[in-house]
Amino acid sequence: MNWFVYAFVCALSVAIADALSKKALINNDSYLVAWVRFGYTAPLMVFIFPFVDIPRLDGVFFIITFLLLPLDIIALLLYMRAINISPLSLTLPFLSLTPVFLIGTSYIILGERPDKTGFIGILLVTIGAYLLNIRTIKRGFFEPLKAIAKEKGSVLMIIVAFIFCITLNLGKIAVQHSSPIFFSIFYSFLLSSFLFLIVSFKTKNIFSKIVSQPILFLFIGFSTAIMMITHLKAISLVEVSYMVSVKRLSLLFGVIFGAMFFMETNIKERFLGAAIMVLGIILISVF
Repeated sequence: MNWFVYAFVCALSVAIADALSKKALINNDSYLVAWVRFGYTAPLMVFIFPFVDIPRLDGVFFIITFLLLPLDIIALLLYMRAINISPLSLTLPFLSLTPVFLIGTSYIILGERPDKTGFIGILLVTIGAYLLNIRTIKRGFFEPLKAIAKEKGSVLMIIVAFIFCITLNLGKIAVQHSSPIFFSIFYSFLLSSFLFLIVSFKTKNIFSKIVSQPILFLFIGFSTAIMMITHLKAISLVEVSYMVSVKRLSLLFGVIFGAMFFMETNIKERFLGAAIMVLGIILISVF
């Protein structure tokens, strides 16, 4: 199957998991829902495991995996907190900053400067972020930017986007030293186990709560499983930057789901802003 199809399915799966997670956050804390994302994914992976070849694993695989683990846990907890306290349409678009951060870290570490297309892409991402809160411009030109800082969920998602610029590349290395399906299964079990230890300290009556909404939780787990498999399959077939440019279509799906299921307001301006940010990602990543 073409890498684009995997990346597109991944984008849709991310948006569905985000919308379902936000629904689950109505009655549950962010720690529990963070665990659900992978705790309910791991059992689904069991059915796949007998059909998966176990690759030879080297030291690089284990080093990279355990570097990924704390970063992914921090990112996931912040992610859940962000979509819990703020609208999907004001948080998810900021994931578009990941490729911008990738350009920044490449310049700092390697001295690589973006070309004209890259600069235009950065400009579009900035314009898109500005448009997310364009309604506040009547109070002053800089108000849309100030509104970002005032929205705690947006700030948290910006931090998540920066962490993702690191984990995306680490994840690709882990896949290169194993296989996409094997790593999906292995990592979902590992991540859910460590998250459970954290959640058990933060959530009272955890065993009753993790089965309190089984149907909703199962759908979250299934969506996350599809997201993980298609994500890792896509980056095994193409450069990370190309995959990310398609995967970030999830931002547009997320804005739509925010309007459909959570009655979020000002959707036209937020969709326009998110669409321009996605266009910026494409210019940065593909051209």
